[in-house]
Amino acid sequence: MFGTIARLRIKPGMDARMLELSHEYDTLDIPGFRGDLVYQSDDDPRVWYMVVVFESREAYVANAEDPAQAARYARFRELLDADPEWNDGAIVYNTLV
Repeated sequence: MFGTIARLRIKPGMDARMLELSHEYDTLDIPGFRGDLVYQSDDDPRVWYMVVVFESREAYVANAEDPAQAARYARFRELLDADPEWNDGAIVYNTLV
């Protein structure tokens, strides 16, 4: 499995919209997508950490290169103060998926 962990800073008042968008994304049939987790920081509620899991690096890259994903990202990015901090990598241990 392969995925990313992203640090996000949500614009003030955009929490509900971000959750709506996240639920919408989870209804899509994206090849290789296995799931995601989102954490809200106790220290700063506007800081969220998003973990996204794909079945393989190839599926992750194919999604990243898909023009439909670029359009989804543009909608997502509008809700953030700045670009996310992305940390991509192989999942070497997992008990969730």
